[in-house]
Amino acid sequence: MSAPSLQAFQDQVSELLLRHRSLLDVLSKNGQSSASVNRAVAKAVTDCGCIELHATKQSFESEVSLEEAKDVVRTHVRGELCENCREIISAELGRNIFYMSALCNLLGINMDEVVQKESQKCSTLGLFNLS
Repeated sequence: MSAPSLQAFQDQVSELLLRHRSLLDVLSKNGQSSASVNRAVAKAVTDCGCIELHATKQSFESEVSLEEAKDVVRTHVRGELCENCREIISAELGRNIFYMSALCNLLGINMDEVVQKESQKCSTLGLFNLS
């Protein structure tokens, strides 16, 4: 089975939103789901230990091109998510996308258009898209 388009998902969310038609309710649920994603990632580090963080100052040398800098800059993450943590984080990300879609529905914003515009911006700005 192929994944639904963003528009199909957004339509599905719209049909399921009976209790969460309030903009304030959706805003608070969206914030809560975002915090749950952060907590799930933190627990992968602190409780499970499948990934580790080794954060240090990112050093940039002036003679390195932006393209070469991609090979120099580190993610600070070591290891890989175990299957359990991957499943938990994926579920939290899914819930986050659900409430993001609900927010788009309430505000009359099309998620496909948002992604398309952001993709165009990334294509145009390339490595200069530092937002």
